Amino acid sequence: MRNYLIILFSVFAFPGFAQTYVLNGKVTDDAGKAIPFASVYVRNTTKGTSANSDGVYNLNLAKGQYEVLFKAVGYKQEIRNITLLADTKIDVGLKAEQYHLNEVSVRAGGEDPAYDIIRKAIRKRKTYLNEVNAYTCEVYIKGLQRLLDAPKKFLGFDVQKFARQNGLDSNRRGIIYLSESQSKLSFMKPDMVHEEMISSKVSGSNQAFSFNRAGDIRVNFYENLQNWEGLSNRPIISPIADNALSYYKYKLIGATVENDEIVNKIQVTPKNDNNPCFSGYLYILDDSWRLQGVSLYITKKANINFVDTLRVDEQYVPVNKVWMPASMKFEFNGGFLGFKFAGYFVSLYKDYEIDPQLDKSQFKEVLRINKGINKLDSVYWQQQRPIPLTDEEKIDYKKKEVLAAKRESKEYLDSIDHENNKVNITRLLLRGYFHRNRFKHEYFTTSSLLSAVQYNTVEGLALNYGGMFSKLIDSLNNRRFTVYGNARYGFSNKLFNAYGGVVVPVGQATLNLSGGSTIADLNDREPMSSFVNSIHTLLYRQNYKKLYQKQFASATLNTRIYGGWQASASAEWANRKWLDNTSDYSLFHPKGKEFTSNNPFIPDADVPLFENNQSFKVTLRSTYDFSNQYEPYPTGRRYLPSKYPTIGVSFTKAIKNVLGSDADYSLISADITKSDIPVGYYGKFSFWVGAGKFFDVKNIYYMDARQFSGSQITVYRVGIDKFMLLNYYGYSTGDKYLEAHVEQNFTGLFVNKIPLLRKLKLQEIVDVNYLTTPALKNYTELGFGFQTNFGLRVMYGTSFNTGEGNVKNGLRVGLNF
Repeated sequence: MRNYLIILFSVFAFPGFAQTYVLNGKVTDDAGKAIPFASVYVRNTTKGTSANSDGVYNLNLAKGQYEVLFKAVGYKQEIRNITLLADTKIDVGLKAEQYHLNEVSVRAGGEDPAYDIIRKAIRKRKTYLNEVNAYTCEVYIKGLQRLLDAPKKFLGFDVQKFARQNGLDSNRRGIIYLSESQSKLSFMKPDMVHEEMISSKVSGSNQAFSFNRAGDIRVNFYENLQNWEGLSNRPIISPIADNALSYYKYKLIGATVENDEIVNKIQVTPKNDNNPCFSGYLYILDDSWRLQGVSLYITKKANINFVDTLRVDEQYVPVNKVWMPASMKFEFNGGFLGFKFAGYFVSLYKDYEIDPQLDKSQFKEVLRINKGINKLDSVYWQQQRPIPLTDEEKIDYKKKEVLAAKRESKEYLDSIDHENNKVNITRLLLRGYFHRNRFKHEYFTTSSLLSAVQYNTVEGLALNYGGMFSKLIDSLNNRRFTVYGNARYGFSNKLFNAYGGVVVPVGQATLNLSGGSTIADLNDREPMSSFVNSIHTLLYRQNYKKLYQKQFASATLNTRIYGGWQASASAEWANRKWLDNTSDYSLFHPKGKEFTSNNPFIPDADVPLFENNQSFKVTLRSTYDFSNQYEPYPTGRRYLPSKYPTIGVSFTKAIKNVLGSDADYSLISADITKSDIPVGYYGKFSFWVGAGKFFDVKNIYYMDARQFSGSQITVYRVGIDKFMLLNYYGYSTGDKYLEAHVEQNFTGLFVNKIPLLRKLKLQEIVDVNYLTTPALKNYTELGFGFQTNFGLRVMYGTSFNTGEGNVKNGLRVGLNF
């Protein structure tokens, strides 16, 4: 499951002309209380519906005779023979199911008979996982999220005002998300999915599309692991996985007969509460040992994110001798920093076609969302909605329809912009100025004042301030025209620099033209931010960052050639000037700490590292990620990442004498990378490998060499292609290089053994970084540490430099976004 879901839809065909009637009513228990989301199905078909949260159901059927099943988890199924000649109301009461134990099967002190049933179900797991090669069906999804409690304000944000604007009550309670959608879903083994959204309705918006997505709600408990991205850092183990007996305890509650088949009810509980396992019940058919239904839940004890409890209920129905999901429901609740919420997503499946003739090429398009599917009126939804609305939901749609019309008007958008565009000193200091015109689809933003003030020994106190203007010029493909600029002044060296640029769409490509002058880092990977360098310079008298002046003009063209194949071409002319230190001020002067020169190789003297020079270079780069899958939205096509690594190849040529260029060399490089490769229960694995070779080198300068992203201080930049302990400038090369980075994110393997760490929901990380150049020989880093859910990473690293024969150790802290 994805921690993010966006869905857009295509036009739905009009219903047929055959006369249909409505079978409706309410499903209750023995006490007369509503049974939420009870299932109502025509026997031996997939025509059916679900009751709403109040137990009310609607089922549209043609004139005729039907055998209708009414069922819910934990209740005895009711069958009604109905002759439908007009709209008919039938209320049904369901009795609690009675499960009986076979006395012969229960042996004192012996193994619970549930284990024998589970072993048989596990042996049949692969059979049922692979028995359907392909299928198509229609899916209806309804999602609702409700705010149960919230503070009036949160970190300066006016929650009370937000609640009022979004239709919540005075206590900040009510429905914050209500949406319905319909899709046509196609599946082909092993994991290919094509989904066409055919209708979408979102309460409170006439423009948005539902977040519901059938492909994301697909759950198959015949798979060993349930990878629910975002919800759990660890894959969740199925109760009938091959190794489930190592993680679960089972108890046979009893058996009952339903539709002439024996159904065994088995209670499942984790052997260890902290393992990523479910609790609840499995309903397994005797003799065939297949799932007839599940009612499972998982709690925050298993280190799930965002919610306290998530419940999954799924029911299966026979379709052409196989059993397919008929309905699935996710219910959740949770709380965070004073906010409490609850909600559900329920999906209904109908009109299955098993093993249809499907073309593999159609699965390149994973999701299709056409324009206009969110414009269907209330008459359409009254005819097509299988789950009736509750009174609360009807009120929410009606109330927020008025709010939506208001919010999409020019007057409202202008009023919101007027309020949000107000200037205040806190915003200027921390975020900068932001001016937005929603109606014209344009915005203007500037740097924050805090980030604009910098200090380094080359410029002394420096002001570095920038701004950007962007306007949407192609709403169909979401293409923008952007202008940006930056001005910088050093008060000690009295140098003023400024540059600007423009980004424009050119067909399917994007062209970036820029030029001017700037102060640049000698290491073009910029391993240290200006803010961190300013802190270390002023407080610790450590001036790590080495700078030079660059006057330049450049042009870059980026485009997608086809599918996962992308390419870029750039040309740059630059005039590079050496700069000396001009300031030696610091707030403190720790003992033994002195500023170094701007030359990283001669720290005690301001000897220029290079003579002033010009360069003209052309760079070509192409990447391919082996994926041609995409999702067409009304705003354009979005390509999906591949499960295979991305390969990149680059070529750079510095051409002598073009526009006075002094540089003369060639560089060819290649890299291969892939992040978050699942390795089952053990977490995820990522790697990055790059290599390059300079040739035809006639004249090369330090800033042209291959640089590496290292770290010499406690705070470091997290990334798969970055080192934790490497010197910022000492190991660049103009010859050849090979670097490799491997990262393994373990998911609770060690954390679960320590209560405090388990409560923090930390993720264990092991890093191995390697670099070899002719001068450096072999440099290796080993890192061990933890990362929190919000990205704070603490690592302890050890480096081995066989070229210099030394060992370094260090603690590093970083943020991984």
